[in-house]
Order: sequence, then structure tokens, then C-alpha cells
Amino acid sequence: MTLRVLFLIAPLALAVGCDRSAPPGEIAGPVAPSSIATTSIAAAPATQVNAPAGRQDVLVNMQDACDPTTFDAAVGPGTCVRAGGVQFSQFIAELTRLGFVGPWHFAPPTGNVRVGQSFVALNKGGEVHTFTEVDEFGGGIVPFLNDLARVPTVAPECAALEPDDFVAPGTTYREDIEQTGTLKFQCCIHPWMRLEAKVVK
Repeated sequence: MTLRVLFLIAPLALAVGCDRSAPPGEIAGPVAPSSIATTSIAAAPATQVNAPAGRQDVLVNMQDACDPTTFDAAVGPGTCVRAGGVQFSQFIAELTRLGFVGPWHFAPPTGNVRVGQSFVALNKGGEVHTFTEVDEFGGGIVPFLNDLARVPTVAPECAALEPDDFVAPGTTYREDIEQTGTLKFQCCIHPWMRLEAKVVK
């Protein structure tokens, strides 16, 4: 039953996400495939990108390494639009064993930023993702993946997603930073994809 839910939700997320078009000047089509990373995610410094009025935005890469043949066969046509990668059975085996799959991650997973900057989340993978601010990390919209990732309690923000929250491969999502404190972001499809940032003035 839970696997069937995955099969029904993932294509819906992809269809909704693919309707999101990038603003002028941003990437609008698929980008080069992400490389397969190890299961440990090393923290990296936040990358600054050009922004209007001299402000520097913070680039966050949304990564995955899905194999289109096996992901499309298991979940539905169009689930994965990158070349090659991790087969679906390997993805499930690693998620079952570890509670996460290393190549599916935000880079960097941590950062220090300032009020007035913006996160620009770029989907460099082949699947749809979200970059959702949450009060506390939790599960996402796919119960089967939540169970395997050991996060059965759904983050409330993931239960209230809107169509433009889904980020299709090659597109970006912008989140303005307006207050100090600690911010948490996660993918509401793959809930182990997380970023935690300290915000200062």
C-alpha cells in the first residue's frame, strides 16, 4: 500500500513541478547530470551568486543521481530526466539501510548568511524537489520514503505545499532571508535533503 502511494504521488509532484517556469535570466531546462556522491555529505561554504542592487545571493544546489530507466519504470514516466545514475533498487536498498541516500542532498547542508540575502536553490538533479522552510525537520509528502528515512512525522509545512513550491530539474527557487536566527529547509519529497543556516544582520 505505501509503495503504491509513492507511485501515485511522485508523478503528481513531477507534473506539478514541471509546470513551474524559471524567471527570465534563470536556467529553464535540464542541466548536466549530477555526479554520484558518497553517502557522507561534506559541509561546504555557501556560494555567493550575483544578485540585483549589489546584494549577493546564496546558491544551494539540489542534487540527486536518479537513473531514468529504473526510476521511470518503478514510479512512472518522466520521474527522472537525467542521464544514468543510481538504479531504483539501489536507491531503496541504501535508504533502507542508512535512512538517507547520499547523492540526494542540498549542497551546502549548512551555512551562515545575512538578513537581506536570498537563498537561490538550483535543481541540478533529474527529479523534482522542494526547498521548503520548516520549523523542525520531519517527513515529507511520500509516506513510503518517510518510513524508510525514519521520519514518520510529517513536517506541517510539507502538508501545505503549493504548486510553485515544486522545483523541476534545471529550475530555481528563491527564498528571501528577512530575520535573524536559525533557518531550516528540507525537500518535502526526499526528507533527508536538508539545510540549516544561521542568519545574522
